[in-house]
Amino acid sequence: MQATIVHESRGRMRLRLRQKNISIRQADLLETWLKGQPWTREAVVHERTCCVIVTYTGDREAVLSALGAFTWAGAESSVTLPGHSTRTLNREFQEKLVGKVAVKAATTLFLPAPLRIARIVWHMIPFLHRGLRCLGHRQIKVEMLDALSIGISVCRRDFGTAGTVMFLLEIGELLEDWTRKKSVADLAESLSLHVDRVWLKTEAGEVLTSIGQIRPGDWVVVRAGSVIPLDGMVEEGEITVNQASLTGESVPVAKRRGGAVYAGTVVEEGECVLEVKQATGQSRYDQIVEMIQRSEQMKSAAEAKASNLADKLVPYTFAGSLVSLALTRNVTRALSVLMVDFSCALKLAMPLAVISAMREAGREHITVKGGKFLEAVAKADTIVFDKTGTLTHACPRVAKIFTFNGKIENEMLRLAACLEEHFPHSMANAVVEEAKRRGLHHEERHAKVEYLVAHGIASSVDGEQVRIGSAHFIFEDEKCVIPEEERAKFDALPPEYSQLYLAINGVLSAVICISDPLREEAREVLSALRVLGVRNAVMLTGDSPRTAAAIAEQLGVDAFRAGVLPADKAEYVAALRKEGHTVLMVGDGINDSPALSEADAGIAISDGAAIAREIADITIAADSLWELVRLRQLAMALMRRIRNNYRFVIGFNGALIGLGVTGILPPTTSAMLHNLSTLGVSLHSMTALPQKKQD
Repeated sequence: MQATIVHESRGRMRLRLRQKNISIRQADLLETWLKGQPWTREAVVHERTCCVIVTYTGDREAVLSALGAFTWAGAESSVTLPGHSTRTLNREFQEKLVGKVAVKAATTLFLPAPLRIARIVWHMIPFLHRGLRCLGHRQIKVEMLDALSIGISVCRRDFGTAGTVMFLLEIGELLEDWTRKKSVADLAESLSLHVDRVWLKTEAGEVLTSIGQIRPGDWVVVRAGSVIPLDGMVEEGEITVNQASLTGESVPVAKRRGGAVYAGTVVEEGECVLEVKQATGQSRYDQIVEMIQRSEQMKSAAEAKASNLADKLVPYTFAGSLVSLALTRNVTRALSVLMVDFSCALKLAMPLAVISAMREAGREHITVKGGKFLEAVAKADTIVFDKTGTLTHACPRVAKIFTFNGKIENEMLRLAACLEEHFPHSMANAVVEEAKRRGLHHEERHAKVEYLVAHGIASSVDGEQVRIGSAHFIFEDEKCVIPEEERAKFDALPPEYSQLYLAINGVLSAVICISDPLREEAREVLSALRVLGVRNAVMLTGDSPRTAAAIAEQLGVDAFRAGVLPADKAEYVAALRKEGHTVLMVGDGINDSPALSEADAGIAISDGAAIAREIADITIAADSLWELVRLRQLAMALMRRIRNNYRFVIGFNGALIGLGVTGILPPTTSAMLHNLSTLGVSLHSMTALPQKKQD
């Protein structure tokens, strides 16, 4: 990058590119590249001035070196831009706004009166058409009120009022359209996949490749538990795909050779090679935008209430205008009432408040898939936690390995890692990472691997039956036995660790003890949630009752359940809801998916299983559970904002109607103040929510 440092302070610098101009695409490319650098805290690119503002951490020289090595070609190959640009959207609306204001000024100042009148009459035709269409459908809507007020003004030869009203209505519509599209675009961007690398199948084997280098026609390998990163067609293998995030289908769909798969869906079972059809990620963006715009079931009850109330109030506005005309015999006063309606502000401000809250959550690494889930978070009185990877760190480590039946420790670890590497669960990751630390290579020696959710893994290696999993799976389901001469050794296993049991040909061969340390912030987070109104905190775990009781005491939860299976978790959550509780479920694994679906709002940890993230209604980052507290604060602040919006819209517009009836406000002023109030409450709904701790 050829640039000059214009200004610099500690951890921040402003640079000006040494080129006359940059395109919108280049600005997006540079900004996306900067935000992807490990040292970047914040980056903004201004395409009009060719300026770049970077806030960074770490060594200044390393930052300058990286900036100096930047090239447009290199960024094109390493960065994937969304198919839609917020920057392009802003430019488009800026040009439209400036154009409308310029045309209005020019016609008012320079156009002769007859031509100006003719333009107003021509301009009113679309407004009258929309009003007559409402009348034809026997609907009293805002469009009918607008058409009536403009038509009456023209009939009274008050062309100035008609022109001003139409101008204000068009400006209001333009700004409303921009605020909605901008909020939806920002939210869609926060919900995008952001997959950096994929397994590209080549003649030399599988190669981990930047997604920006993938082109249509390339073959990509996707395995069970992973998100499909790109749209494509299955070329090899057979899989079942969870498409609930895009289609709403609750049952996984089988995909064979020739079957189409879509970015953002999740492979539940199997493995496949897909031929990429859409490499830019544009289709995923479009699907998300469509989901946001069309998913009525994702609307909160508050949004639905606002929309229904807005429709109900329009006839009353019309009736108020008729009453004003009958009582005062003054057309101007009746028009002043027509210029004001509650519908615009209620229908726009409430959804914008929800979308903006979702966008703000996204900036804090919290992904929310619908307004009703934020409302559920605000109302929740009970929160249920899975233990492993949620209340404990998502990266447990192998503490000890005890071998039985004459087996060698490293060989048992190698075998366990060979099986566990296929399934992205925290305990499985611990086994794989320990094998890496010891330098143990575990090539594929097994036959087909069968994963039994919340139980374990069954396979065969070198002709021997191998089972690895929980005590329930190994000793009760599989009926494996402990060597009699080593019973005392087994009974002396340390109880403070989580344990994985490995059996070969029905005989216990190793017990892998895994240290699963609690998150340091967990107890304080639970206390903070109680301050914010959550009355019950429950822990669910597959551990033994003795281990679960010890952990529950450390955390300070209100209740716990030990030795639970996925179905047990879901049934427990369902039982709480039947008792009248609003329940949040927090989990990270494949086995948490049924409970996440059953809760009023399911919350997944971002580095957990892909299927859990897709099924969950909300996803939080894995760094800290404090994001649960922030999520609760955001949700409660959103509900306060919605209540305040109701009060303002009803109060302000009611006052405008009163002032119009008394003759204090003329129609143009009523229209202007009404549109300004709608715009004001909408823009306020887009601002950051206050960080108030309790309601």
